Amino acid sequence: MEPSIDRIGNILVVGAGAMGSQIGMVCSLAGYNVTVQDISEEALARAWEQLRARMHRNVGKGRIEREEVEAAFGRMSFTTDLAGAAAEADFVIEAAVEKLDVKREIFARLDRTAPEHAVFATNSSTIVSSRLAGSTGRPDRVCNMHFFNPALVMKCVEVVRNPKTSDATVETTVELARRIGKEPIVLDKEIPGFVANRILGAIMDEAISLYENGVASVEDIDAACRSALGHPMGPFELMDLTGIDVACYVRMDRYRESGDPDDRPSRSIVEKFERGELGRKSGRGWYAYDEQGQKVSR
Repeated sequence: MEPSIDRIGNILVVGAGAMGSQIGMVCSLAGYNVTVQDISEEALARAWEQLRARMHRNVGKGRIEREEVEAAFGRMSFTTDLAGAAAEADFVIEAAVEKLDVKREIFARLDRTAPEHAVFATNSSTIVSSRLAGSTGRPDRVCNMHFFNPALVMKCVEVVRNPKTSDATVETTVELARRIGKEPIVLDKEIPGFVANRILGAIMDEAISLYENGVASVEDIDAACRSALGHPMGPFELMDLTGIDVACYVRMDRYRESGDPDDRPSRSIVEKFERGELGRKSGRGWYAYDEQGQKVSR
């Protein structure tokens, strides 16, 4: 059974981290019934609390009506039961940890219980969907649907087909992105990092090189990108936002695939990862943060 936008009523988001929870809220605000699934009850509780706090701030700033927010939360549920959630899903967006073996296991489990027409999309920008499709019996209904952080704000969504992805899957995913208020771009060829992150990655690599070679400080490199290039935040601030662990996993995965030593994570990234300095989520990365995630110092 071919996927169709008209069959989508229930959306399952796998992974209750910052990206997964916000993707879920975006879909719920657009009128879809959303289930956010995670293996951790703690992660689910944290996701609910953070979404509540963020949406409360948005109401206070006049960005959205309280009634709209409450209606969206009424369409959302949070669970650790992957099989039960998949059984009702018309479209799945996987936003779990950036580890291939974990994602393949998730896709295999989804395939056993999700309806035949359901599309499986991964939010990953580094693990292309052809590496996941083989763990399912529906490779034609598998693709990448890559959101940008913060998903509640950023408009771009990259939709990437693998060699077996059907036109119906791409069309359905693109239309879903539009209906939840995003601006989709389509990649007809898989390439790790896709479009935006390959450009951004080159900037981050150069920023780290400048820092490690003693050319300029983290603060001044970030300031140059904001004031000279017009970026909303510098590359080090952005790494802290998205997670230094994510940056490390991404580069290690690219290195395993290419074998090119230049693709390995930088010395500074590895050191911070090993110390548990993962950015805002841990309270320290390139900068230090308070309990509300506000930057306080280096």
